[in-house]
Amino acid sequence: MTPESEIRRKVQCAIDKFLQRDSVLLEIDVNERTMTHKLAEYVQQEFQGWDVDCEYNRKIKDLKTLPQPPNNFSGLDFWQDTDAKTVYPDIIVHKRKSDENLLVIEAKKSSSGDKGDWNKAKLRAFKEEPYKYRMAFFVSFRVGGKEGKRVDLEGL
Repeated sequence: MTPESEIRRKVQCAIDKFLQRDSVLLEIDVNERTMTHKLAEYVQQEFQGWDVDCEYNRKIKDLKTLPQPPNNFSGLDFWQDTDAKTVYPDIIVHKRKSDENLLVIEAKKSSSGDKGDWNKAKLRAFKEEPYKYRMAFFVSFRVGGKEGKRVDLEGL
């Protein structure tokens, strides 16, 4: 098994635990932060020896920023601003106070009406300099009646 497939397996295992234990959160359509927090707890169980954080905004001691649009991205007006933007990844697996960045996860609820284009663009950017995360995943929480109790995982 490749390191990438092992990482994907672990993330999927964390999602499976979330669905087994906390699917009610999808059913009742709670805040996205509540869902990502619970998912992060299960990610931590899978990635022993790594730090797992939600909405982490530091690159060692500096603020985490994305100074320009990721490669091949268009369509969002605020990318026209060339100033660096502070970013807060939903979930990261890393070593604090180091440059070791393993995994970044961005999530979106299906009820938001947002297809996740901005989050996917951020994920692609996080895989490049200066962060160089090994892997990035977009998670779609399917919430509410008919869509409830499903989480989609997309690797980027």
